Amino acid sequence: MTDNRKRTANRKRTTVEVVQTAGRQQLGEFAPDFARYNDDILFGEVWSKNDVLSLHDRSIVTVSALVASGITDSSLKYHIESAKKNGVTREEMVEVITQLGFYSGWPKAWAAFNMAKDVYNDGSAENTTGEESGNTDLETIRSTSLFPVGGENVDYAQYFDGKSYLHMISLDQVVIGNVTFEPGCRNHWHIHHADRGGGQMLLITAGRGYYQEWGKPAQQLKPGDVVHIPANVKHWHGAAKNSAFQHIAVEIPGENTSNEWCEAVCEKEYDRLP
Repeated sequence: MTDNRKRTANRKRTTVEVVQTAGRQQLGEFAPDFARYNDDILFGEVWSKNDVLSLHDRSIVTVSALVASGITDSSLKYHIESAKKNGVTREEMVEVITQLGFYSGWPKAWAAFNMAKDVYNDGSAENTTGEESGNTDLETIRSTSLFPVGGENVDYAQYFDGKSYLHMISLDQVVIGNVTFEPGCRNHWHIHHADRGGGQMLLITAGRGYYQEWGKPAQQLKPGDVVHIPANVKHWHGAAKNSAFQHIAVEIPGENTSNEWCEAVCEKEYDRLP
């Protein structure tokens, strides 16, 4: 069995239902059969069949077909936006359109690039990788945050470089806070002391940021990441330079717990981070 056949045979069979209603909304009365073909067959069956071609791959095929045909209207923008949602990175989209430029025509590639640039440079955090992946503005976080962002974090402002916001989710049983950082904001080095237990957990919910322990390289954080911070370990965390950032901070109960705030993060070292 060839490598390609092995990969196909070993690929997990998945079904992701793609729901589309544009056909019925726009053409339901004028061309009901066409609307049904669009919503139920093209999207409901073809796009929803993911056992051989993933949504990622189908998006690349579709964008390629539209660009090669010279179609650069709202339908192309819709499919570039869908490609981004389906995991096609900016780097992949650039390579796809560049390749199409040589085989389908340079003006078509230019038109497609202008549209793709608008889609991938909108500050969205969804489905991008690389240096600017996950960049999110503060208003986007405010509008999508599961918990309130809260007011400006004035009580701890002296321990932060930049502006942050705090909403306490819980003060009973376990102390939990929703902390939001403006782009470039980070807290100072600090230590969660405890004789037993203690420490902190960070649940990353939006944007892009960093966590670093003393003597170790900084690690980049994105939504869905979880950071376990042991007690008595010097560390800092905060936003990337060009992205707002949000995490839920969970204080781990312990014996004789206290927080020690230390020096600010070196600006030169912070500026070197991607």
